[in-house]
Amino acid sequence: MEWFNDFWSTYSTLVFSVGVHALLALSIWLTLSCGLLSLANAAFMGVGAYVSALLTLHLDWSFGSVLLAGGVAPTLVALIIGAPVLRLSGVYLAMATLAFGEVVRITVLNLEITGGPEGLNGIPLATEGWHIALILAVTVYGLARLRRSKVGRAFEAIKEDEVAARLMGINVDRYKLLAFSLGAFIAGVAGALNAHFTFFISPREYGFENAVDILTMAVLGGTSSLIGPMLGSSILALRPELLRSLQDFRSLVN
Repeated sequence: MEWFNDFWSTYSTLVFSVGVHALLALSIWLTLSCGLLSLANAAFMGVGAYVSALLTLHLDWSFGSVLLAGGVAPTLVALIIGAPVLRLSGVYLAMATLAFGEVVRITVLNLEITGGPEGLNGIPLATEGWHIALILAVTVYGLARLRRSKVGRAFEAIKEDEVAARLMGINVDRYKLLAFSLGAFIAGVAGALNAHFTFFISPREYGFENAVDILTMAVLGGTSSLIGPMLGSSILALRPELLRSLQDFRSLVN
């Protein structure tokens, strides 16, 4: 098993990144499945990352507890902002959620407890491969069951025709808020996992570019199935390593 040990010591961080990217892609797949073009997932990831890291550093919470807190915190934020924001649709919703992401980023930049622009350093390396694999498997299983349930059919109806869905008796506002909140929970857990294997987090990781990358993962792989977003996220996560030999031409290929 020496070859595996060599591989893991070199590429473990890359493998972890693939898993975290897959969770982020699934989080935005969930909102897209309800017809919501949201760009808030990077901000939700940041909230989960910072909340979990601060609880670990300052209160010494257990890893399981900070993972749960990392998911719950952005879910509560999504419930608060969801009521007014989800009245919008299409590009207007995208602009509103993007503005929310900038508010989160600027807030983190100006808080002393978050380390400001310097970020948080010295986060314990608690995330292991089986943590990501287990959470990803549970997420895929849960979303697959959700897709075939009454809730999943309601999401599909809203996505196809919101007016017709309302006429059929579907509580559109409630289901939109549910999709938005569940997506925030998954993104927050992904942020908590990421914070505890990268050792360091900063506001730069949760800005506009990251929000677009998360959307690109789902679009690149396709949103017709759960496999598509995970495939797209894997391509984007592996892209820097795969294009390393191209050197100056990497930007062109991107």
